[in-house]
Amino acid sequence: MSSHTARIADLSKEKQALLLKRIKERTAPVSQAINQRADFSPCPLSFAQERLWFLAQMEPDNPFYNMAGVVQLHGKLNSPVLEQALNEVVRRHQALRTSFRIIENEARQVIDAPAAIAITSIDLTALNELQQESVVKVIEEQEAHRVFDLQQTPLLRAALLKLDDERYVLLMTLHHIVADEWSLRLLINEAGTYYEIFKNGNPSLEPELPIQYADFAVWQRKRLQGELYDRQIAYWKQYLEAAPTVLELPTDRSRPSVMSYRGANHEFELSRETSVALIGLSRQADTTLFAVMMAVFTVLLSRYSGQDDICIGYPIANRNRQDIENLIGFFVNTQVLRSDLSGNPTFIELLDRVRKNSLDAQNNQDLPFERLVEELKLERELNRTQLFQAMLVYQNAPMDGLNVSDLHFQVTDAKMNSAKFDLTLTVLRSENQLRCGFNYSTDLFDGSTIVRMVKHLQNLLVGIVRQPEARVLDLPMLSASERQQILVESSNTPAGYPQHLCIHQLFEEQVKKTPDAIAAVFEDKILSYSDLNCQANRVAHYLLALGIRPDERVAICVERGLDMIVGLLGILKAGGAYVPLDPNYPAERLAYMLSDSAPTALLTQSALQSNLSDLISSALPILLLDAASETRSEFAHYPACNPDPKALGLSAGHLAYIIYTSGSTGLPKGVMVEHEQVVRLFAATQDKFHFDGADVWTLFHSFAFDFSVWELWGALFYGGRLVLVSYDTSRSPDAFYALLCREGVTVLNQTPSAFRQLIAAQTHNPEPHVLRCIVFGGEALEFHSLAPWVERNDLEHTQLINMYGITEITVHATYYRILRSDIDAQRGSLIGRHLADLSFYILDAQMQPVPLGVTGEIYIGGAGVARGYLNRPELSAERFISDPFSMNIESADRLYRTGDLGRRLPDGNVEYIGRNDFQVKIRGFRIELGEIEEQLAACHGVQDAVVIAREDSPGDKRLVAYLIEKDGSELSAVELRAQLATVLADYMLPSAFVTLTAFPLTANGKLDRHALPEPDGRSFISRHYEAPQGAVENALADVWRELLRVEQVGRHDNFFELGGHSLILVGLIERLRQLGLMANIRMLFAAPTLAAMAQAVSHVDKQTAAFAVPPNLIPDAFAQSHIHSITEEFRL
Repeated sequence: MSSHTARIADLSKEKQALLLKRIKERTAPVSQAINQRADFSPCPLSFAQERLWFLAQMEPDNPFYNMAGVVQLHGKLNSPVLEQALNEVVRRHQALRTSFRIIENEARQVIDAPAAIAITSIDLTALNELQQESVVKVIEEQEAHRVFDLQQTPLLRAALLKLDDERYVLLMTLHHIVADEWSLRLLINEAGTYYEIFKNGNPSLEPELPIQYADFAVWQRKRLQGELYDRQIAYWKQYLEAAPTVLELPTDRSRPSVMSYRGANHEFELSRETSVALIGLSRQADTTLFAVMMAVFTVLLSRYSGQDDICIGYPIANRNRQDIENLIGFFVNTQVLRSDLSGNPTFIELLDRVRKNSLDAQNNQDLPFERLVEELKLERELNRTQLFQAMLVYQNAPMDGLNVSDLHFQVTDAKMNSAKFDLTLTVLRSENQLRCGFNYSTDLFDGSTIVRMVKHLQNLLVGIVRQPEARVLDLPMLSASERQQILVESSNTPAGYPQHLCIHQLFEEQVKKTPDAIAAVFEDKILSYSDLNCQANRVAHYLLALGIRPDERVAICVERGLDMIVGLLGILKAGGAYVPLDPNYPAERLAYMLSDSAPTALLTQSALQSNLSDLISSALPILLLDAASETRSEFAHYPACNPDPKALGLSAGHLAYIIYTSGSTGLPKGVMVEHEQVVRLFAATQDKFHFDGADVWTLFHSFAFDFSVWELWGALFYGGRLVLVSYDTSRSPDAFYALLCREGVTVLNQTPSAFRQLIAAQTHNPEPHVLRCIVFGGEALEFHSLAPWVERNDLEHTQLINMYGITEITVHATYYRILRSDIDAQRGSLIGRHLADLSFYILDAQMQPVPLGVTGEIYIGGAGVARGYLNRPELSAERFISDPFSMNIESADRLYRTGDLGRRLPDGNVEYIGRNDFQVKIRGFRIELGEIEEQLAACHGVQDAVVIAREDSPGDKRLVAYLIEKDGSELSAVELRAQLATVLADYMLPSAFVTLTAFPLTANGKLDRHALPEPDGRSFISRHYEAPQGAVENALADVWRELLRVEQVGRHDNFFELGGHSLILVGLIERLRQLGLMANIRMLFAAPTLAAMAQAVSHVDKQTAAFAVPPNLIPDAFAQSHIHSITEEFRL
């Protein structure tokens, strides 16, 4: 038995079947043979050519589909003979003398007669070596970026740079429409062969080619129809059903509305040890090295994106017939490999899935990618490619040097600063060494990010070869040093704070310093520090007389005013924990909070007592605070001195308050916070704010919202003045802004939702403010929303501070000062760095640190973490967990699992991404609502925007946009949708637009999404038939009917939904030109409805400049591809 026979016998049944199929294809019977055409008349383009021709029609000045090769020549060169040899190759291969023209409204390839091609010669011998290297690079780039006119031959040019008498550089540039990388190898090999023949004075005796590329194009179109087409398209439709269309890689910049194709390259080499181990792993797993690298790349992308359904494109040579192996032409096709990582498989299991999927794809490789895109009717986007945004290019057996007589040819690729995809990994195998490279979009990624990605890929590779049975989420992506560095940056930095003091004790220290200073103001009433302290002491002694002990809860339900401050301080001084009950809450919610907290006493006011009587036990002691303010009241005999904490057994570790937050079950949950955690908060932030007695604060928020903790004690700990804001004023932005100016407020704390309304109020009030800082918290801050404020206010005079935090970690956890540059650059929601005495981790699903720039869940630990949830031990155990990274041996440190997503940037700042449950799926697409809101806010006439997914009818989930108009604007739903269509995919476009005068806010000043009204029928954009209006719409409708072969076209019909595709679009542009209307591809993609398209072509400037090409139309991953040979695929 021969070695080949033995190796075939060792193959799996799947591989034996595929090998037999390949052998049959390469020895195709006459019935499947490619026949030579009878004449050289113009003929159709191949499917691959059709893609690139369409791109050229869209953007004739785009060089991105040029293919450049650099040949280093060493030895004695006869330049005229080299030119003769090149011309012989052009003569033999009709593809190299083919032009592309529109004939009878169809694209046709036209074969021109052979004509001499001159090699441009440039003498660089007068330059030194460094100068030569620099000039060569410049000329390389210029040649690679010089565009071709597809209507003119040749689509090949050559330049010869002479460095000295025995060193030359030959630059070869071709348009991809006539050649691929395989063709470049053929061209150089044949040129070398003819160079040697002609140099020796001999004629060429090579036989003429039996077929040409044009013959293949005609054959391909005839073959790919009927049963073959139906079978393969059925396979791909099933394989890609419900596949994700977006790879959600974290990027350094927001994705532009139109992809620019700007790119860069980063090359690296795997160690020989790793390379050999990977090759060995492929053999052990009975698969190819391509499959191994595809599986590895899949793991990397999954770990970076957090997705477990990954689609990656890859090129195939598409030369599976012997009769086309030696043809120059553009044969390559693109396929998609979809990998399922759900269930956290082992790497070997994933590799087996990749192997099976790639074998199935090879059995269905004849279907051109563009036909697949059209059949799937994918959403067309101008800023990303369809189906996949990442590609793997595997190159096996790179071109070796060529020795011809006394001349040596060495071929290298010319690097172009372009990127056709977000990210492309190239793997080049040379014997037992793997050389790799990332090509990446510089619109999205910084070079430093790619450098880190390379390290993470290498770490994964090392982990895989050491333990291929490991589960993919357990494979190490971070090196030990990088992991340690991230943990150090995330860990607690002790700053020191008075751990033995309670909240009220810090207040009492301030009373000693400034007894007569104004502590609190409400309307026309004021309290000095001394008066406030005395009144609070009387309340405290009253509560002590009732038997209040440390950690016991005392409920307080009062209207905004001085009684509120007196009551809160009184509870704390008595050792109790206050439970704030906002009287504006629904009775049912108040009843639950009273029942759950089981208070020992209730502080309220006379006007509220009757409302609360039905919610409480008659045995519950009640103190009416409004009575306590009267000097002749029954409480006058209680002492005005400070209770002694030691005598009470009170420490900083006892509860200070319980604040209820919304719960996922529909019932609020009480968060238990201790004195120590509040004292630490202010000790950790004082060096950033430098609060003092000159500051004037507002208590704007409900005291049942934890932002009030910051407002209350921020003023009273440092001798500042606290201005309490009435409920009515807090709901009137105009009245509140007037109060800020009138009271001379210096420190303002706002949720972003409330502040957006305050920005609008400032436009109506010319009165100056004296704010020195505005602190944002409570919800995500979109920096672009601050632009109107920045236009009218000086950021040096009034600092803008973004602080992230939640009730469970005591108000604030991070600090970031917003700069003008942040707003101008429309950066994401930066929340800065974590405060002292806190740890701040960003972890993956396995509770492991994620790399810089990668999104993970935020976990916070340290001295700010609350005690837990009242009466919810199971939930407390789920959310308050042990810190796995703690070095504290004596006591177990805890982390709070926030449910928020974020990522740490290279500069150390954290960007808030959103809630891990604040994503919606519409028609199978995962959507970030914030992205739609950001684009809506940029639309003409929109002051503010909110988008939610509503399901008012079961199963009918729709996106609804809520808008606030700018003054003097009248928003049109149709126009807004048209504007959004230029930057968002169709599935991201709201179905309804509702205009409001103001957004509803919760009692805490946050946006109340649940209170947004249900849209009525008029809010939805009708898709019912409406006849075309006006001359342009009617003329356009006639053209649509003819090209799309439909009977009726309405104003709101979509060109692509009616069956339009890329080639028909080019025909549409030609017809529009005949009607005297100018259009370009990008414009028509942005305005796909009849009405929008008519408006666009009516206003287009006939001198419109060049535009960027929508990249999704014609994915090309073929520029660098050498596909594995059958020998590699089967290791024969």
